[in-house]
Amino acid sequence: MPRDNEPLAGGPRDAPDTPRERPLPHRARPPVPRPASPTRTGAAPLPAPHPERAGSPDPSGPPALRATAAPAAVPPSAPAGEPSRGYRAVFAVREFRAVFAAHLLSLLGVVVSELALTVLVYDLTASPLLSALTFALGMLPYLVGGTLFSGIADRYPARRVLVTCDLICAGCVAVMVLPGTPVAGLLALRCLVAAVAPVFTGTRTAALADILGEDDLYVLGRSLLRIVSQSALLAGFGVGGLLLAVVSPRGAIMVTVVTFLCSAALLRLGTRDRPARTGGGQGATLLRESLSGARLVLGDRRIRALLLLFWLPPVFVVAPEALAAPYAEEIGAGTVALGLLMCAMPVGQIAAELYVGAVLGPRTRSRLVLPVAAVGLLPFLLYGVSPGIVPIAAALVLAGAGSAYIIGLDQWFVEAVPDELRGRAMTLLTAGLMTLQGVGMALAGLAAEFFPVHQVVAGSGVLGTLCLLLLVAEVRRTAPAHRIRTEVRDGADQHMTSG
Repeated sequence: MPRDNEPLAGGPRDAPDTPRERPLPHRARPPVPRPASPTRTGAAPLPAPHPERAGSPDPSGPPALRATAAPAAVPPSAPAGEPSRGYRAVFAVREFRAVFAAHLLSLLGVVVSELALTVLVYDLTASPLLSALTFALGMLPYLVGGTLFSGIADRYPARRVLVTCDLICAGCVAVMVLPGTPVAGLLALRCLVAAVAPVFTGTRTAALADILGEDDLYVLGRSLLRIVSQSALLAGFGVGGLLLAVVSPRGAIMVTVVTFLCSAALLRLGTRDRPARTGGGQGATLLRESLSGARLVLGDRRIRALLLLFWLPPVFVVAPEALAAPYAEEIGAGTVALGLLMCAMPVGQIAAELYVGAVLGPRTRSRLVLPVAAVGLLPFLLYGVSPGIVPIAAALVLAGAGSAYIIGLDQWFVEAVPDELRGRAMTLLTAGLMTLQGVGMALAGLAAEFFPVHQVVAGSGVLGTLCLLLLVAEVRRTAPAHRIRTEVRDGADQHMTSG
């Protein structure tokens, strides 16, 4: 599936050994109307969750979710106050292993095909603009696909959507390989694959809550997929470069056809066929259902604030990566230094995710979300004094580690979004994330036309931190009362213990 760039420290893509495979019998409870909430004044009411798909009760979520949550046949997750059981518990779930393997295969294939397609377009046209446009077209359609087609994620069974998306992408890439395909056709097919990506990613992310439950295992599962995304970026371009040394660009692209087909087979044979979350909106068209879901998601003050906390940091975080080559030239560094700058943030993110996911418990992760998000861009200030490659690389590693707040934020988001909207919300999250990263790159490049590169990166750290402080305050204001009371009590207990 198209590359799933989860937030890059800023950054497409479910069995008899698990409790999930033998659903516990329970009586379906009728949905209870969602009462008005002080944080949702003026917003359209969100639908109550489907009683047969509800996950474990969310003590800090909306009242309707608590009222209708039935016992879920999901693997038990660690309670909020207990230490995390680590990533091994996630891999114990057979369906997740299938999703993980499919994600890894398709990611490596997509990274290789992106590199090969760029080389192919340049060979056919000798145009740097069209070659660069090939990369840009991997981001731009996310907004269209994520907004207009998000209803697919809830309207149809998840397994069917995931397999169909993989097959569509395999077909598109197979046409790219044909010698007679013109450059315009290559670019159009690239757009189609990118438009499918947010639907695939949103559907898969929503399905993880069905596979792993809505608590610690879900958070760790999301974390593992992000780690794979960042690792694929580090390894995929190297593999692609070696592959292009022995085969033609079209031959390298053909590898992606195989990875998509393997991903589709893994998802078809390794995951359960669960029902759709909605019944198609009582005759509503797909477009209307998608737009209605976007309005409901963005109209909820709490969900909107959490979405922005996912979206806003990457707008500023991409500045050092987008300007890595001009910065290396500005300080007179070579290609080795450029490679170091490009790898630094992914390395920081992978290391931080592994530590936070494996060592810290759910409650500690939750406490880290707002403070870490608020200060995550401060390492960019070091660019203001332009100290050289090694200190700057260290700052980028630290900035990458700042993305660790996302693990706790994942839990808040899945608690806040009703099950009926989960697929559309996750699709919208992916679409906004990728689109805003592209906007951030463009703005950084534009600013570098008028100011020195080191000042642009330092300025993005200052401006981003100011924006995040305002956003953190909004997230605090929308926090459920239960979480506020818990945090106050935990803080008081901590003070008494250390006193």
